[in-house]
Parts: sequence; structure tokens; C-alpha cells
Amino acid sequence: MKGFDFENSGLSEKLGTVKSKAGTLSFLRLLAFFAMGGFFVLSVAESPIWFLFFGASVAAFISLIRNYNDQKDQEAIYMGLQQMNLQQELRISRKLKDLDSGSEFQEKAHPFSNDLDLFGDHSLFQLLNHTVSVDGKNALAEAMKSAFDLEKAATLRKASAELSTKPSFIQAMESIGKAFYSAEKSNSGWVSWLNQEDKITIVISIFAFIGPLGGLALAILAYVGIIPGAVLGIWIILGMIFLGMVFKPLKKAADSIPSRNQLKTYRYWLAVLEKQKFDASLLKEKQAPFLTKEVKASTLFDQLDSLGLWIQNRINILYIPLNLLFWTDLYLYLRLVSWKKKHGNLVANFPAHLVEWEVLVSLGAFENEVGGKGKVIEVEKGLIAKEVSHPLLVPGVAVPNTFLINDKQRVILLTGANMSGKTTFMRTLGTNCVLVNLGLSPFAQEFGFSGFQLYTSMRNSDNLGESVSSFYAELSRIKKLIDRIELGEQIFFLLDEILKGTNTEDRIAGSEALIRQVERTNAFGVISTHDIELSELEDRIESVSNFSFHSEIHDQNIDFDYKIKRGACPSFNAHKLMELMGIRFQTEK
Repeated sequence: MKGFDFENSGLSEKLGTVKSKAGTLSFLRLLAFFAMGGFFVLSVAESPIWFLFFGASVAAFISLIRNYNDQKDQEAIYMGLQQMNLQQELRISRKLKDLDSGSEFQEKAHPFSNDLDLFGDHSLFQLLNHTVSVDGKNALAEAMKSAFDLEKAATLRKASAELSTKPSFIQAMESIGKAFYSAEKSNSGWVSWLNQEDKITIVISIFAFIGPLGGLALAILAYVGIIPGAVLGIWIILGMIFLGMVFKPLKKAADSIPSRNQLKTYRYWLAVLEKQKFDASLLKEKQAPFLTKEVKASTLFDQLDSLGLWIQNRINILYIPLNLLFWTDLYLYLRLVSWKKKHGNLVANFPAHLVEWEVLVSLGAFENEVGGKGKVIEVEKGLIAKEVSHPLLVPGVAVPNTFLINDKQRVILLTGANMSGKTTFMRTLGTNCVLVNLGLSPFAQEFGFSGFQLYTSMRNSDNLGESVSSFYAELSRIKKLIDRIELGEQIFFLLDEILKGTNTEDRIAGSEALIRQVERTNAFGVISTHDIELSELEDRIESVSNFSFHSEIHDQNIDFDYKIKRGACPSFNAHKLMELMGIRFQTEK
């Protein structure tokens, strides 16, 4: 790979310089093109000696094209780095509106993703996502929604931690993707083509070499007047028969091979990956497929790009006369089949491997850019959070809390005033669990949990199309939880405003029944409620503990400290909030 500059400082000045160089090269390239045409005319009309100057002008033209393309590639990388800097500022300030929301990955039926703002506006996906391809986005989303696996998470954590110490590598990988990636063709199409075997017949092999030799000989003989020009016409007609034998496979190749920008992305990514040294076992494992012995992986994409350039430009007005005279399609087909036979199966696996690197780069970039930096601790049973906060809140604004849930207090009843922070706290616990499962640092001083699966019921809404009320939606959600925990699965659940769609008496009775049902299983979790009567369960059920968030009511406002406290909430603020919103309560006279 060319020695590109991936440093993201002084970009405005560097962009100006590279654009100026590209402009100069473009002008020189135009001069070389006209010189090339002039020398060719002189070679034909005056003397063959001018062919020497024609050859020199061709070499200069090609060199100028390469230098110009290098400058344009560097310009694209600088622009990619500028875009990355802007997006970094948005992530740090948590102004995520203009970032890809990943809303297509929202899934109501998922055990936890819909309730924890993993996708959509102002979501964790917007903080995490540094991918450029559709497959990369899909892989990252699947990782975010995956079942909890602490062993896999520990391996990922070593990899993401190491990547966070390699900002130059991360900048190179992401800026290359932003600069060049263009999914004009589906990976599945050309990967399938790479795995298909093409056959070479003896006729094609023979005439692939006869074509150029015969065409050159006949052209020279016709030029000096030894044979009539009509013989060249017969040669061209004869060649069309053989060219027709490779027309369809070459057209299929032209349709299958990705765009030059897509191939360029892979080529430059591989060149960066080939040079990088890693210590984490997962990173070494993911790098290994690209460390080919005979030919560098990036060189293989160079070769495919070169073949693709010729194959995809066979309709070019300059190529057609050469093809008809020298039967170049036959030789091109031989080269293509030979390359596919040697390297096709290997290269076909690279796109999927590079998708994995898009995810890894996203994790490393997150850790380096906005990561929580907290320590992950081992927990035998339950969850421990020391000074934990929500990753989607600005760090200076987020109020941290310390929390513990274990065998002794398996069900936490969370009461509190409206807007005091109950729901945000529950999402804080769930979202940090997702971060740890991804191999990322939690937003806490210390955070850890045992080998449970997460389940939430927080954002249940009605569905008119399915004639489903919000209360029935919540009951359906709770039914799925009960089914799982009664099968013995260890679940950490977060239930917000439990059974809020029914009357107080039924809500209290149903909540108590559910808590007693949970007590007989391996499940544990947090239940928030406005029914202060449920706090009495702490005295009747050993595994139930009360925690709460408070508010302080003043004449014209309500203050919140957003700190979790032991015990039930002593007062609520709905009456005052309604007053502040303009509702006037009248006392009876």
C-alpha cells in the first residue's frame, strides 16, 4: 500500500496541499496525453523512430495517472478523517441526532434491546458504530443483541482494550472505509463467483497465444504492403468465433467483480492489517487468515483489481480494436481462470473476515473515544455496581450510583417520585451489562455480574393493528419471563412500572404473586412501582429489599438528586408536578 498519511491533525492545510498537487498532475497528464497522440501520428506518418518518443510519452502518462490517483486517494482519506473528527465530537458531547441510528435493528420481541435504547435515536448503537458496510452494521447489531457469554466477553475485552491503545491503526482502518467503501454489488454475488470453477479448453489455450502473434504478424505484413488489408478482415472474422467462446464467462466476471472503490477498500484494509502486530489472542486469530505465505493478501486484491479493470472495460472504444486484432479476451480469460484456481477460494473468505474487523475496530474506537474505563470484576451470584452511570448521558452530568443484588436480596422493589430516576437507573444497569457482554469497559468504577441472561419489560405499547393493548403486551412479556425462569434459567430481570395498565388492587395482588413465583426460581432482578403498599413485602418475604429515589418539593419547582437510597420512598410528587403543569386543584368548601 502507498504510504498514506492517517494523522488527523492539520487536515485543512494538508487537504489544500494535496488538492494543489492533484491539480498540477491533472494538467501534466493532459499534456502527456496530447504528446502521446502527436507522437503516434508522427510515428505512422513520418518515421518509426517517433515510436520511441511515443513509448516515453505513454510511460509518462501512466506514471502521472498513478501519481494523480495516489493524491486523490490521500485526499479522500483526509476527508474521511475530517468526518471522523466531527463524529467524535458528536459522540463525546452525546449529540447523536445526525449519526446512523440503526433503527432497522429495533426488535420489540427481543429480551432486552428495545427497552435499553440499544438502537434508534440517542442510542448505544450511535456511540458504538464505526462500521461502513451493511454487513458490518449487521454484525455489530447482532453482537449487541447476543445472549450473554462471560467467557467470550473476557476474550473480546482483551482485544478491544489492546485496540484502544492503537489509535493510529483505528484511524487508518476507519478512514479507509469512509474514503472508499461503496457497496455497489452484494458481497454474496462475487464471493459465490470466486468459488465457482471455470474450465479452460485446449482450443482456448492454443488460440490465446496464436491470437497476439498472428495479429501482430498480419498487421506488420499489411503495413509494409506484403499482404492486402482484406486478410486482416478475414482474421478478425475468424477471431470472433473464438472470442465468442469466452464472452459469457467474461461478462459474468465483469458483473460479479466489485467496484474499484470496494476492492480498493479491501486492499488498503489488508495492507494495514498485514503490518500490524497484535498481542491479544483474538486479534491474532482474526489476523491469521490474511498472513498468506506465498502472496500478500493485499497483493491478491491488487491482482483481482487489475483483472477486473481489464474485464470491466472490454467495451471501451480503445480496447475493442485491440481485442479484434489480437484476440486479447482469450489471454485475459486464461489469466482470470488461473488466478481463480490458485486464489479464488482463499479470497472468497476475506470479506467475511473483514466484517469481523469492522466490529473489532468499532469496539476499540469506542473504548478509545468515549469508553467507560471501569473495571470488570468477577461475581459469584448476582450483580455488583460501584458508582455506575448511564453511557448515553454526558459524563459530567450523569449521577453515579452504587448497587448490589445477590442471593440475600434477590428482588429489589424500587419506589420513587415521578422523574426521580428509577427508569434511567434500571436502564443504566442493563446497558452496562450489554457493554460488558460486548467486551467493553463499564461506565462505573467497578461492575460485574454472574452468568445470567438479561430480560426487561419496560417499554410496552399497544398495537392497534394486532388489537393488543399495552396491558396485554406487558402480560405477554411477563409470560415469556415466567416460562424461561420456570425452566431453571438464571435471569436478571428489569421490570418497570409493573402491571401499570390495571387498577391498584389488582396490580398489588398481581405484583406480589409474581414476586413469590420468582422466589422459587434462579431469577433475580429489579421491579419499579408507584404502589408504596408493595414495600411491605420486605417484612414478609426474606429475599425482597426496598430501594428508592427521592425528590424535594419546593413552591415553584421540584429538586432531584438521582441517588438511590435504602428503604421505600417516603413521599411522591405527582400532585405537585400536575400543579406545575397548570392543573388547578380545588378544595371542597
